[in-house]
Amino acid sequence: MYKIPVSVLVIIHTPDMRVLLLERADHPGFWQSVTGSQNQGETLLQTAVREVAEETGLDTSRYQLTDWNIQNEFEIYEEWRWRYAPQVIRNTEHVFGLLVPAPVPVTVAAREHLRFVWLPWQEAAQRVFSPSNAEAIHRLAAARIESGGGGDT
Repeated sequence: MYKIPVSVLVIIHTPDMRVLLLERADHPGFWQSVTGSQNQGETLLQTAVREVAEETGLDTSRYQLTDWNIQNEFEIYEEWRWRYAPQVIRNTEHVFGLLVPAPVPVTVAAREHLRFVWLPWQEAAQRVFSPSNAEAIHRLAAARIESGGGGDT
């Protein structure tokens, strides 16, 4: 069964702007936020909740999950196109944020990720391999600074 070319990106962060990153098991050295494809019949919110649970073991109902109402469309990396139907080369990503009170321990899904790290937002934005992931982290910081919440760590 092919993946649906619709996904979520969930930026998990703390009030002091530390961001959780996961290192991909299928591509060591590639760091990212929680991300994953929508399953048939799921809402985007359900996809975000499921992906956070699968990739980190976190229960989103204990924290503040927000739909940022941001969509990114991008070309699917060639090495991962086999997961999609023939001729599918573009994906639409929907961005969410999950605010946790502090850097909480997570349990990575061994088949998906090697390890995790909590980083100040600036370092996290530099480390992620995906431009849309970096942009979302920058948007988080900009929104935090505009709201008077700081953003410097």
